[in-house]
Amino acid sequence: MALKRILIVDDDSEVGAAMAAVLENAGYSTVFDGDLGAALRLLSGDVSFDLILLDILLAGVNGLGLLENLRRVRPQTPIVMVTAMYDVSYAISAMKKGAFDYLLKPFEPTQLLNTVHRALEQREVEGQFTLDRLGLEKLVEARTAMLSRAMADLERSYDITLEALGNALDLKDTETEGHSKRVTAYAIVLARAMHLDAAEIKIIARGAFLHDIGKMAIPDAILSKPGKLTAEEQVVMRQHCVLGYTILKKIPFLAKAAEIVFSHQEHFDGSGYSRGLKGNEIPLGARIFAIADALDAITSDRPYRKAKPFAEARKEIERCSGGQFDPAIVAVYRSLPDQIWEDLRAEIDHPNRSEELPLADIIRVR
Repeated sequence: MALKRILIVDDDSEVGAAMAAVLENAGYSTVFDGDLGAALRLLSGDVSFDLILLDILLAGVNGLGLLENLRRVRPQTPIVMVTAMYDVSYAISAMKKGAFDYLLKPFEPTQLLNTVHRALEQREVEGQFTLDRLGLEKLVEARTAMLSRAMADLERSYDITLEALGNALDLKDTETEGHSKRVTAYAIVLARAMHLDAAEIKIIARGAFLHDIGKMAIPDAILSKPGKLTAEEQVVMRQHCVLGYTILKKIPFLAKAAEIVFSHQEHFDGSGYSRGLKGNEIPLGARIFAIADALDAITSDRPYRKAKPFAEARKEIERCSGGQFDPAIVAVYRSLPDQIWEDLRAEIDHPNRSEELPLADIIRVR
């Protein structure tokens, strides 16, 4: 059988040469010499290729526009887009425009080979069942799975960005170090015990993780003050809820989480702030967070007191049922053993473990 012929279109000579070497070692025939113009001339000619590896960001060339042109002139040739992690949204757009798949730089040789194998295999399937209903169903199923994976990659990159924001807050307010991840994990456990769906749990997790993001705008003299705040300083500090809401509300995928940030200091009996909301006026995610936040606050060291055991936290949360906390959610909390919270805290606070448990993973596995 003739070797499968693959064209590599990438103006990064090192990346292109590395891909060519991996593919040739695996028994493919490749065309790449680092000359973007030569590659484009080949594509406009009569030379046939079984697969095209196309970089989205090419110097002086619109990668997505080139993709559309290639799909018109070479509709039977699968195209795999090559891009960096921060370009994943472009990769999703490319798949909507007809790309078969995408590769995120940097990638392992096995990823490259697996993607190429799937693309060539799919090319044969598409050719064999062009007008066959079964072939079309397989094609739709494959494209749907790829798009779902792309969306999952994009969502994960969002959560990595959120974690960078949370780490920035830790640098500004060292007292909160680890707090955001712990309350996020606690809130997820409560939300799952309430049988909320996965989409709502992710919103709650992001709102819990970013609940104090507004403190980035609070003056250091107030945020880091060792003693008790004055009445005037307390007014400023309480603004962190609305400041956090203002920061997040304009980001589409954080709009619902922003409501949790705005409401995370509200009390079930209406005695909280910033708006004095009461009962079910408070978003469900904020009512769940309130218990997770209190649980972590009571069981953490503070400058003015030592951490209390989880059994003491349970008594305090039960005492405040109907006042600070939603009684229905307190009932869910009471149904869960303290060992769950102890294990979660130990896992998140384990030395060197924070880097192994990024926000994206906490949301996924808790």
